[in-house]
Amino acid sequence: MARCMLKAKGMPAAFWGEAVTTAVYILNRASTKALDGQTPFEAWHGRKPDVSHLRTFGCIGHVKVTKPGLSKLEDRSKPMVVLGYEAGSKAYRMYNPVERRVVISRDVVFNESASWDWTKSGAGEVAQQQAAVSSTFVIDKEVEELGHGGQGGICGGADGAPAVDGVGEGNDDVSAATSNPRLGAGEATPPMPKGQGMPEGQGSPAASVVAPVQQLTPPSDAAEYLDADYDGEPVHYRLVNDVVGPATPPGLAARELDEAEELLFGSAEEPPSYAEAEKDAHWRRAMEEMNAIMENGTWELVEPLPSCRPISLKWVYKIKRDERGEVVRHKVRLVARGFVQWEGVDFNEVFAPVARMESVRLLLALAATRGWNVHHMDVKSAFLNGDLKEEVYVKQPPGYVVNGQEHRVLRLRKALYGLRQASRAWNQKLDTVLKEMEFKRCESEHALYTRRAEHGQLVVGMYVDDLVITGASKKEIEAFKAQMKKTFCMSDLGLLTYYLGIEVEQRKDGITLCQSSYARKLLEQSGMGECRPNKTPMEEKLKLSKDSKAGKVDATSYRSIVGGLRYLVHTRPDLAVAVGYVSRFMAEPRKDHQTAVQHILRYVAGTINYGLIYPRRSGEKANLIGYSDSDMGGDIDGRRSTSGMLFFLGGCAIAWQSMKQRIVALSTCEAEYVAAAAAAACCQAVWLRQLLREVTGEEPRAPVLRVDNNSAIELAKNPVLHDRSKHINIRFHYIRECVVGGRLSLGMFTQLSS
Repeated sequence: MARCMLKAKGMPAAFWGEAVTTAVYILNRASTKALDGQTPFEAWHGRKPDVSHLRTFGCIGHVKVTKPGLSKLEDRSKPMVVLGYEAGSKAYRMYNPVERRVVISRDVVFNESASWDWTKSGAGEVAQQQAAVSSTFVIDKEVEELGHGGQGGICGGADGAPAVDGVGEGNDDVSAATSNPRLGAGEATPPMPKGQGMPEGQGSPAASVVAPVQQLTPPSDAAEYLDADYDGEPVHYRLVNDVVGPATPPGLAARELDEAEELLFGSAEEPPSYAEAEKDAHWRRAMEEMNAIMENGTWELVEPLPSCRPISLKWVYKIKRDERGEVVRHKVRLVARGFVQWEGVDFNEVFAPVARMESVRLLLALAATRGWNVHHMDVKSAFLNGDLKEEVYVKQPPGYVVNGQEHRVLRLRKALYGLRQASRAWNQKLDTVLKEMEFKRCESEHALYTRRAEHGQLVVGMYVDDLVITGASKKEIEAFKAQMKKTFCMSDLGLLTYYLGIEVEQRKDGITLCQSSYARKLLEQSGMGECRPNKTPMEEKLKLSKDSKAGKVDATSYRSIVGGLRYLVHTRPDLAVAVGYVSRFMAEPRKDHQTAVQHILRYVAGTINYGLIYPRRSGEKANLIGYSDSDMGGDIDGRRSTSGMLFFLGGCAIAWQSMKQRIVALSTCEAEYVAAAAAAACCQAVWLRQLLREVTGEEPRAPVLRVDNNSAIELAKNPVLHDRSKHINIRFHYIRECVVGGRLSLGMFTQLSS
């Protein structure tokens, strides 16, 4: 079969290894009489294989170029040759005859009727020399997680030809290189014999080089196995030890079995289309359940109007697994292709409020200080409950087209996932329901609702379909849950333990917030899972510049890691300054910027279980107290200062921020004054006090803001106007209004303590 595949496309025999692997992959998905018509894949897994991704071996595929900073006239794709399928992922193995390398990519557009012209001048030679192939990850996170080890590798090819000089040069669109793609994950290529140095033309000192190939005369009894067109030239053989490598340690047996299974059968379990999903009983049952929900007044079948532009629908399939990787649910969702909607025709407003993280922390801190428990509920298929105000038409979903009425369309009465206005429609529906239950929405935070009932106060926070519930009376909480279950299909998750990646633990002595699991995942994705810990998040007196002369690094990877660290700051105020600092270099990161990010990751590794502790202090009235501080011209690029602020509620940290000031301060007094004004005016002290008033129904004391500069305090208390202060922007003098009006109290601090 492999020989036929090569001959059909006129491909050189050097690709026999890829052809054999692909042939095995296909045969394991083809029915056989030996298994009574079953496929080997089905006999092994107990389910039918997905074959929708199969493509013609040797055809042309256009692979997306991921090189950053492409000009408008540069190509967005490169023509390559399909070799097969990468084990353990949904990516394809594509050969680039020009650059002489194999690229692993999932972003490919195929032309199965086209073939590469291997008879061109040099094309055959290139193919025969393709033994030195550098496999490269060029796309998404899923492909990057294949785990081929940390060493980039250039290894001998199937025909044993020596490595080609210059392989890997000019690959600007490449982010990382793997070792031999046909070896198991993490395995090295066969060891290099003594006396053999690093071949020229390989830029990476970490590259693994295979043992040299010996030219041997084929044994006499091997003639019958040679092709009829064998020309008598010496055949390249590889020593058995070089191919097989050292004996496998016993501890690797289980892992190698898993890798062998992935190589033979692949790992695709989520069908890409309805045609594939309907072949599996699990997905059919899941779609029947979804169909029952859809027909519950979601739409009506109507004749299309002449001006009607129906939106197409798509089934999206997702397998839900537990922490051990076991399948717990086959989830199906019918999604509208909302990207084709026209604003003003199919939708108008799309905004829907969600609870800010400061609001959630304030809610948890309030619950801790008052001895309340916090509960959690989830609305199933929340967006399907939203009522639509616009006229929206969609096509009949695949697999559920009414016979004889194929031309008719569905007019939506309720929202579907994927519609631009779906989240807003759901939010308005929930807002209406909560107000009917006598809840009042907070004006300072539209995602918080309060209700004062007979048995005590009840507070509900909303983030899309997640509801965080707390209050003084357990009876009121249970009554609210019962009301919600009558109105929507709900999941009662009990006490809050997990919220948007944050682990919440409620104990008798307090509530703790931590992101240790998220931090571990971030370290693993960053390749820092086994790094040596640091004791500080940033080097003392570290100064970085946008004009650094250090080498460039992958901007996409840098932004991804820094973005992950920014989310970690939600429970780690100790990271705010360092993460805010490295966030300034997102546009064009350099190696010294990356080193600073790695320093933060090392600190995270050593403090992975750090988080927030909200102690129980029943009976105490929680007061707001804040701290503001600033450096002086710490930014060496623009000589701007950096402000920092931190607010506590009853000893619980609820809000913090570190950011570069928008002006150049002319003195330490001005820098501290600007920092204090920002803390007072920008949705912090005043906003937190107003929100606390609405949530508790009580009038809180004016927040105390402690500033680290006496001159700044005096400038805020007195309308002084002289040469050193008259240039300060008017908006920063808002702090004076707050102080004079009694909404804020200023004080000096010498030591920060909770």
